[in-house]
Amino acid sequence: MPRRINALATWLLRLEPDEVAAILVHRRDVADRYIRTLKDLATQLTDSDSVHAAEDTLDQGALDVLGAIVAQHNTGTVDTVCAELRCSAGDFERAFGELKQRALAWPEGPRLIAVNSVRANGAAEGQLTLRPKPPGRRRASEISPIVAAMSTVDGVARLLAHCEQDTFDARYTGGVATVEIRRVARALRVTDGVLRLWLELAAEAQLLGVERSRLLPTKQGDAWLGSQPGPRLSALVAAWRRMDWRPEPDLARAALRDYTGAAGLALRSSALERFSATEAFTNTGELVEDLAWERPAVHDLRATAAVIGEMESLGLVAGGALTPLGVAVLHDGDVDSAADALMPPATEKAAFQTDMTAVVNGLPSPELSATLNLVADLEDNDAARVWRLSAGSVRRALDSGLSADEVLARLNAVSEAPLPQVIEYQVHDVARRHGQLTVTDVASCVRASDPLLLQEIVKSKRLGSLKLRFLAPTVLASDRPMAETLAALRRCGYAPTGLDAGEKSVVETVERLRAPARGERRQERWWRTEMNDLELTQLAVRLVEQERPSAGRGTPRANAARMLRDQNVFLRDEEVVLLSSALVDGSRVEIKYASGPRRTETHVIVPSKHLEGVLSADCEDGTSREFDIGHVRKVALPE
Repeated sequence: MPRRINALATWLLRLEPDEVAAILVHRRDVADRYIRTLKDLATQLTDSDSVHAAEDTLDQGALDVLGAIVAQHNTGTVDTVCAELRCSAGDFERAFGELKQRALAWPEGPRLIAVNSVRANGAAEGQLTLRPKPPGRRRASEISPIVAAMSTVDGVARLLAHCEQDTFDARYTGGVATVEIRRVARALRVTDGVLRLWLELAAEAQLLGVERSRLLPTKQGDAWLGSQPGPRLSALVAAWRRMDWRPEPDLARAALRDYTGAAGLALRSSALERFSATEAFTNTGELVEDLAWERPAVHDLRATAAVIGEMESLGLVAGGALTPLGVAVLHDGDVDSAADALMPPATEKAAFQTDMTAVVNGLPSPELSATLNLVADLEDNDAARVWRLSAGSVRRALDSGLSADEVLARLNAVSEAPLPQVIEYQVHDVARRHGQLTVTDVASCVRASDPLLLQEIVKSKRLGSLKLRFLAPTVLASDRPMAETLAALRRCGYAPTGLDAGEKSVVETVERLRAPARGERRQERWWRTEMNDLELTQLAVRLVEQERPSAGRGTPRANAARMLRDQNVFLRDEEVVLLSSALVDGSRVEIKYASGPRRTETHVIVPSKHLEGVLSADCEDGTSREFDIGHVRKVALPE
């Protein structure tokens, strides 16, 4: 690693400030205001995590060249790499330029060197992958995405209704199994991929939750169903922008807990950024191929095509171009207003049939849904929504405190035509039998053998919070649970005892008080702020200029002697001059080098380069070594 870092630092030293600035722009994660020298920068550039992140930004052609350099063990040349990849010099130079801009590979004489820790190990197809034909474009036309967006919004509503009325099991470890997805997809008459998208959208928008290994709507889901179509679509679009799972259409995958990280976020955002509102792609398949070549670490053919399908289903893209809603999402505009303008108004009326059903075409308004859900049961939730009235559903409306006339008035208010007589007969018939039996809610009872004692308790003002009332001469009903009733009676000086359902005394225990847990500590934010382009340019100029001797400063031999004197306090002046001359002229010199405590070695060397206190030299035995200038104890001419 040190030798590779020195090689990278040596190459950086030959670059101009604008070239170093270009590297910092492409490798912003290593840019730090506290980098002092080019060797410090080289150390940061060889960090494995940073190298892998830079590799993920390469196109397929650059990856092929990088893989060929690694496969030739950093001994290949331009000619050998071009021969292996069967490519022209122009195509190679374009790809190699991408590598140099990221400091992933550089030339060292005729050889091509790759940085440590790269993952590429060869060309993807044994040759240089050329960029596919640019996707065809045309002028964007007005194509409405209303149908696709309505289908998605209605589909999520159908999913919520299914989860409420039927079981949709979740695994105990979280997520939904593939078998369960296929079963529910058949019930809702959609494909597995479409249902999985609905599931992910509903879960990300907090419309669905898991309760005892079963998917159920949440309170947010109830509020979502009670809103207008525009806010419904806006909530789903916001959820789509946060989804981090990566679609795999060709594989059977479970839902909700498949992926972690930001792979899905990068895939969706980069695909959306390629679309425009003024120009439309004539063939999205060509766009998918271009994206897969441009960022193979992020895109592949099937996943990218699936993401474009997601954007079309949410009304972000239509006819190969961005819709006004897609423009708002891409540029962080007013998504709510764009969704309101896209979605048609909700249906306010229903068609009541003689078979006791109510049919709604389109998305029902919150008022219509509330009325029909109160008086009827949702029966079919496909292209048109169908509610069915029954004795049980009408009784549910009467239980809410409505009279028969009030129920009919509400139904007439949302009916396209006068109500069929069969519905009126049903409502009146249920109302005639409603309330013949009554049930009283009693939280606890107070019993005593002496009726006078209960009379005294009922008249006590201090027990007014219990709302005591007689059920029998020796039985009082309380609105409060048994524990609260016992405590209130004891505060008034009575000595009651508690009995369970089996007439056995309840043994009371004193609850131990505990403080709530503090909770998990939040992760601190990373201290480093990203440098802007001006700061990166200033850093590059400073790094290059401080290590490059300026004009008029002296001869190369004098400059080398000055640097060596600063880095070694043991050598005499004549020894420093001798070593600097050997460094400039490439002549042989004998040094005594401290290799350990009270131990020195003698070497005859030919110095080749000097960087950051390290002297690289070719030894007499044919090997190459690096010597720390501060450890050199003596310099002399060889015998």
